[in-house]
Amino acid sequence: MPHTIDLTTRRSSESTAAKDASGSAKTPLIGVLQADLAGKLADIDIPERQTRMRASQIWHWLYVRGVSDFGAMANISKDLRAKLDEVFTIDRPEITSEQVSGDGTRKWLMRFPSRGAGKPVEVETVYIPEEGRGTLCVSSQVGCTLTCSFCHTGTQKLVRNLGADEILAQLLVARDRLGDFPAADTPQGAIVPATGRKISNIVMMGMGEPLYNFDNVKDALLIAADGDGLSLSRRRITLSTSGVVPFIEKTGSEIGCMLAISLHAVNDELRDELVPINKKYPLAELLQACRDYPGANNARRITFEYVMLKGVNDSLADAKELVRLLKGIPAKINLIPFNPWPGSSYECSSWEQIEKFADFINDNGYASPIRTPRGRDILAACGQLKSESERLRKTDRLALEAMMIAGHGE
Repeated sequence: MPHTIDLTTRRSSESTAAKDASGSAKTPLIGVLQADLAGKLADIDIPERQTRMRASQIWHWLYVRGVSDFGAMANISKDLRAKLDEVFTIDRPEITSEQVSGDGTRKWLMRFPSRGAGKPVEVETVYIPEEGRGTLCVSSQVGCTLTCSFCHTGTQKLVRNLGADEILAQLLVARDRLGDFPAADTPQGAIVPATGRKISNIVMMGMGEPLYNFDNVKDALLIAADGDGLSLSRRRITLSTSGVVPFIEKTGSEIGCMLAISLHAVNDELRDELVPINKKYPLAELLQACRDYPGANNARRITFEYVMLKGVNDSLADAKELVRLLKGIPAKINLIPFNPWPGSSYECSSWEQIEKFADFINDNGYASPIRTPRGRDILAACGQLKSESERLRKTDRLALEAMMIAGHGE
C-alpha cells in the first residue's frame, strides 16, 4: 500500500527557504562547475594562493560528503566558514511531501525559494529501486512548454527553468533521504556507503524539456559525472528529449550522456497531435539528428520511448513502420504502457497487444523491453508528474518562452 511519510520534524530548510524568499542575496554554490569554484572564492577576497586548495576542499564536502552546512566542513577554518556562509548558500530545498509506493518507488515534492520577483516553486522527483540499480528521475523545469497530449506534466504550463543548483539539489536530497552519502563518522576518503550506492543512474525524464534549459542541465550533469565528486558514469546518465533538434548534437558533444527520444508515433500527422514540437522539428529532421548523434554505436544505443496507446499507435502496421524508420540507427525501443492520470482521454493498450508489438520489434533485431509501470499508485510513473506550483501570468510565461528560444538562436 502507498503511504506518505510525515515530514513535520524534518523540514530544517523551511526557515532558510523563507529567509531566501524575503530577499537574501546569497549565491548558490551548488551547481558551480569545479573549474569555476576557485574564481568564486577569489571574488570574496580569499588569497589566490589558497583558492585552488580551498575549492578542492569545498568540492569534496559538497559532493563526496554531501554536507549542507558550511559549519560541517571540518578542515576549513572557522573564520572562512563564517565568510562562506555570509555570501553563499548550500542549503537543501524543503521537502513538502514524500510518498512511497507499494512497489518501493519514492516521490518527493520539493519546494525551492523564489528567484528574482517570482514565487517559491515546487517540482517532483522520483526514485525507482530495481535489482542491481536505483534510478532517479530528475526534473529540469517547473511545468512544461510542450503540452504533449498524453502527459500529465504537459497540463501544467511552464513556470520557469530550474537552475543548475536546483537540478543537482534533487540528486543531493534523494541521496540524503536514502542514506547514499557516507555517514559523518566514516573516513574522509570514503565515497559511497559501505552497502553500496543506491542511486546508480540518473534520467532527465521528470518535469520539463531538458533541452529548453540546456545550459543549466549541462552544468548539473557535468557536476554529477565529475570523478572527484558525485562520480556517476556518463553511461548511467540519460537525457530524454521530445525532439529539440538543434540541441541534440550539443548534448552528445558537450555533455556526452546517453540520449533518449520521446517518439511515440511513426508518422508526422499523429506525432503532431501527441508531441506538438514535431510541427517544428518533424520526424525526418529528428531521426537525422539521431543518426548524427556523437558517440552513438551498438554499445551506446539511443533509446526511443514509445508510449502504448490503445487504438492510437499500437497496431502491427505501426510496429513495421517503426522498424523501417529506425533502420541504421543504433537503437533500442522502450515500450511504455500508458500511465493514466485524472482527466486523460487515452487508454493503455492491452497487455496482449503490447507483447505482440514487442515481439515484432524483437524479431526485427531491436531490443524492445516493456517498461514495468512503477509508482502508479502515487502518480509517480512516466507521464504522471505534476506539481501544484504558483504559475506565472500568461504574458510573463510567453515572454519567458520567447526569451529561451531567442537565447538559444532558434
